[in-house]
Amino acid sequence: MFVLIAQPVGHAARFNLSIIVIALLGAIMLLKLDGFWRHIFLALASVVILQYAYWRTTSTLPPLEDLYSFIPGVILYAAEMYCILMLGISLFVVADPIDRPRAPQLADDESPTVDVFIPTYNEDREILALTVAAAKAMDYPSDKFTVYLLDDGGTDQKRNAHDPVAAAQAKERAAILKDLCSDLGAVYMTRQENVHAKAGNLNAALWRTHADLVVVFDADHAPERNFLRETVGYFLEDERLFLVQTPHFFSNPDPIERNLGTFGRMPSENEMFYGKIQKGLDRWNASFFCGSAAVLRREALEEVGGFSGITITEDCETALELHARGWNSLYIDKPLISGLQPETFASFVGQRSRWCQGMVQILMLKNPLFKRGLSLPQRLSYISSSLFWFFPFVRAVFFVAPLLFILFDMKIFVASFEDFFAYTVMYLIVGEMVRSYLYGSVRWPWISELYEYVQSVYLFQAIISVLLKPKSPTFKVTAKGVSLKQDRLSELSLPYFIIFGILCFTLFVAAYRYNTEPEISSLLLIVGAWNWMNLMIAGCALGVVTERSQDLAGVELPLRTNVELQFGETVLRGAVTEASAKGAKLIPAQGASRVLRKGEYGRLQLLNVSSTMLVTSLPVSIAGGAPDEDGAIALRFDAEPYHFPIIAELLMHDMSVVREQRALRQRPKSMIAGSIRILRWAIMCPLAALGVALGGKPADKAEPQRLKPLAGAALAAAPVRHQEAGE
Repeated sequence: MFVLIAQPVGHAARFNLSIIVIALLGAIMLLKLDGFWRHIFLALASVVILQYAYWRTTSTLPPLEDLYSFIPGVILYAAEMYCILMLGISLFVVADPIDRPRAPQLADDESPTVDVFIPTYNEDREILALTVAAAKAMDYPSDKFTVYLLDDGGTDQKRNAHDPVAAAQAKERAAILKDLCSDLGAVYMTRQENVHAKAGNLNAALWRTHADLVVVFDADHAPERNFLRETVGYFLEDERLFLVQTPHFFSNPDPIERNLGTFGRMPSENEMFYGKIQKGLDRWNASFFCGSAAVLRREALEEVGGFSGITITEDCETALELHARGWNSLYIDKPLISGLQPETFASFVGQRSRWCQGMVQILMLKNPLFKRGLSLPQRLSYISSSLFWFFPFVRAVFFVAPLLFILFDMKIFVASFEDFFAYTVMYLIVGEMVRSYLYGSVRWPWISELYEYVQSVYLFQAIISVLLKPKSPTFKVTAKGVSLKQDRLSELSLPYFIIFGILCFTLFVAAYRYNTEPEISSLLLIVGAWNWMNLMIAGCALGVVTERSQDLAGVELPLRTNVELQFGETVLRGAVTEASAKGAKLIPAQGASRVLRKGEYGRLQLLNVSSTMLVTSLPVSIAGGAPDEDGAIALRFDAEPYHFPIIAELLMHDMSVVREQRALRQRPKSMIAGSIRILRWAIMCPLAALGVALGGKPADKAEPQRLKPLAGAALAAAPVRHQEAGE
């Protein structure tokens, strides 16, 4: 291939070759060919990509004598080569993704014992109650699994703190959570000191328990009833299996989805990782622990001294150590938990900073390339996951590069218009075709650029701090369950306004130079278009940092569950189509015989619940006008802790509707449609941000943020049978 790429032919021949490759790629995409054709597709795309890399290396760098342009030119070149390197590694990772068959279904007498760990630090009782209740309700022999609530907010260290207020709060929290565990049948556990953060909390419990397997759920990750049935069976098939990881599904939008109004209609950001990348990693026995929604073998954990805690991403670090010891992992692409995303942009950035710093720590302190015991594919897989987090440097370069020519006349990319079109444009087209072919159903055009840009502004500093002091980062718990009562600008928004202003100014300078310097008009057209694309992303980012109001009562899961609603002598039968830990939406099969008033109290009775449940109904009150314009009745749960088993039964008995929703929104979006959407955001988001900044009404209000029920959801009075998702 190198001989073909290095042939000294003109740009016309290179252009013709690229056109042929693009035509062949288009045919493969149009015919939806996979399997063997997937490898043909990637090989063909590699020809154009490597052709560009060779040309970029040999023909486009500024002369060394012109250091003023050469140094930034080399920096831009290095950023592009990083992108090509990451593309090459990622193509290897996802070249042959694997879909696992369903886990073997075990008889009760052959099922291994399980300890369920739910680590908590500062989460609200309501969040914990749902997770603990859902974990206790899992379908598994009751004498073979135990649920532990691991409270790092009520340790001896915190209860005996020098600050009397903090000590009192820790004691009150411990008492509340002990009562919660008593009500729900879980075991409350804490430790003496808060050392090694989450890893230390898990290890403290690991050495005090004895089951064969360990399940970890984050405090806000409530499991589906059949979680253990869908995961545990794999461990009897492979005695060297240390991990079964499942996807993380979130019932609420992240700040970008909420502020741009995309939740429920566009694939969530994490669906590319859990829907495509993890399955590719799984092919190479490199799928790694993601901190929650996973089952691990105790024997394997004990072999490496428990959960690793040298870095602040204890999950990936632990998997790295176990893979290096010859243990195996497995990933199943079936959402079996429902969790919460961080609600504010600041919390989102804090979460991503921890992930970023932890993965950079792994690269520096436990470099997978030189980790003894890993196979070559495993090394490449872990390197891909670690190197990815250097994207803030690349984003910074790509945003600054056009400014250097437009504002300072630095010629950092030496190429004629014809060469640029034959090499660069063809490379960009092929890169977009690769994205669409591999990830089109889970990542729409421009969305990666937007997510990376909004993170880069703050992750840049986070990476620098790790590079200078690799052991300095500390684990910070991500805030969850925050309600936003009104629209406001994020406290992190100022840099985004400054960058937007600089890019706007640069665009005007480019337009002025285009009209006054005709001899470089073609070059200004190219660089100006580059700056314009950056400006669009920066404009969208202003919408991201404009926080939209959200009450968590509106964070609901789509359901399809029939119930009875009782208000005195009035009984309504119907279907709950959306519900959260705080309330539900009921669509009655028939109209009520009388008007239901806001605040009126009644009971919600689930139909076909487990015969072992002590409580099968819960107190509710009317939350709004009943019914609303859609014919739905909004209910608020007036629940005590002992009611949470029935709430967990309602929410987590069956996530098949959630999986159907996830599959429906995983549809490709064309480059044209994606560009139109980005252009609309780029225009409206700055106006909306300005409106909020000035205290006026936002220019573009985000749409309601919830997963919408499926059309034709069952509304009949007869009970609805739960159905398994056909995935």
